[in-house]
Amino acid sequence: MGKLQKKGERGSATNYITRTQAVKKLQLTLPDFRKICILKGIYPHEPKKKRKLAKGSSAPKTFYYAKDIQYLAHEPLLTKFAETKIFVKKVKKALGRDELDTVQRVRDQKPKYTLDHIVKERYPNFADAVKDLDDALCLIFLFSTMPRQGKVQPGIINKCRILAVEFMHYVIAAKCVKKVFVSIKGIYVQVEIDGNDISWIIPHQFTTPPPSNIDFKVMLSFLELYTTVLGFVNFKLYSNLNLIYPPKALEDVFSEKSSIYYGDDIYRERLESLNIKLAEVQKLEEDEEIDEELLAGDETLEDLVLSRKEEETFKNLFSECKFFLSREVPREILALMLKSLGGEVSWSSESGVASTYDETDPDITHQIVDRPSQSHQFLSRCYVQPQWIFDSVNQRKLLPVDEYIAGGLLPPHLSPFVNAEGYVPPEQVELLDRNKPEDEAVEAPKEGLSAEDKRLAVMRCLRRGKHCTIKWFTVIRRKPVWLTS
Repeated sequence: MGKLQKKGERGSATNYITRTQAVKKLQLTLPDFRKICILKGIYPHEPKKKRKLAKGSSAPKTFYYAKDIQYLAHEPLLTKFAETKIFVKKVKKALGRDELDTVQRVRDQKPKYTLDHIVKERYPNFADAVKDLDDALCLIFLFSTMPRQGKVQPGIINKCRILAVEFMHYVIAAKCVKKVFVSIKGIYVQVEIDGNDISWIIPHQFTTPPPSNIDFKVMLSFLELYTTVLGFVNFKLYSNLNLIYPPKALEDVFSEKSSIYYGDDIYRERLESLNIKLAEVQKLEEDEEIDEELLAGDETLEDLVLSRKEEETFKNLFSECKFFLSREVPREILALMLKSLGGEVSWSSESGVASTYDETDPDITHQIVDRPSQSHQFLSRCYVQPQWIFDSVNQRKLLPVDEYIAGGLLPPHLSPFVNAEGYVPPEQVELLDRNKPEDEAVEAPKEGLSAEDKRLAVMRCLRRGKHCTIKWFTVIRRKPVWLTS
């Protein structure tokens, strides 16, 4: 007679494990278990027969794959977590005995760990890390604007700020900006890196107190992983452009100031201004020009050459302009847009460091202001509002400044990330008409009922089951027949 098999020891029941069982098996606390799952990319799963796995219990339970938990059991970070737990007990014991010398000695021996091996496991290729930069950039730029006195340690905020500045310097050097949109949440920016579109949000330059209903322990666990990933990515991106990493100003190559990591506040402010030229490892070789005569017969290559010329033209959109930023405009995002598209920008020396010329420079073509009137105006330049820069970037050409003059009513700032089908705003139609020839102009929507009014009218007729005629269409007994006018 065969051995009796107990219920729950075979089949799909052995593929899952509850969170409580996983915590006991790994001998971790619940916060440490959450942290190791975030770092390793282990997430809970919903089984098909959840009630059967819970043995008839209706209490809410979280299930994980048993193989994932077995995979976590061999993680070297578990040993570091145990050492950290012992370290905390020693510090508490020394503080309870008022042994300050022992406390200092124990704190000097605090266990440390790195996440380099986890980054290599999760992102074996550089392209995989670039594709996952959206969330990393959003979180790092968010924490870089956190207040220094709060739930987040100042060292973490400084590290996020350093990584954010390094990435913005790469965007300027590579000229890879594609789109920008200003909203209430922040400033949406999209760049292209190795053929991948990366979008993230840059918060407005206003320090806001962190909310009390957010679990910062979970966010800090993600931030710990993302800072390591972005550090590797920044190093690779700088290496591809033959730039020195950490970034270093060109005029400081032979000076004693080596990087922003060594605490010189003035040097760090100059790098954060985004208005300095970075030093290169070696001079980049110029790309060989394509012989257009040889490609005259190939339409595919001709299109490739044409698109390449258009891209180079867009990368030098502001190359023939010289800008001056007034003190009331957001300097960082404007400097990022203008410098990444070939523009020359400066501001008053009283507003910040790294200004290259003064307001009285006669070569200035545009002055960016956000006040209705100016005490003194130069006739040789245009006074425009910041939205002109953002709209010009989205339209990929220099727009007329008539609608963006200082103190004037601005046109709608339309999002370039929306690709809606159907209804097109009249402002978008007007912009499309400007960019297309006259014979390909987009037709404006005809006057009459809107799409929502038409839908509601159809629903009323269908409920009544009657014949209903509404200017653009006819509905007969639940069968709509669309008519053309």
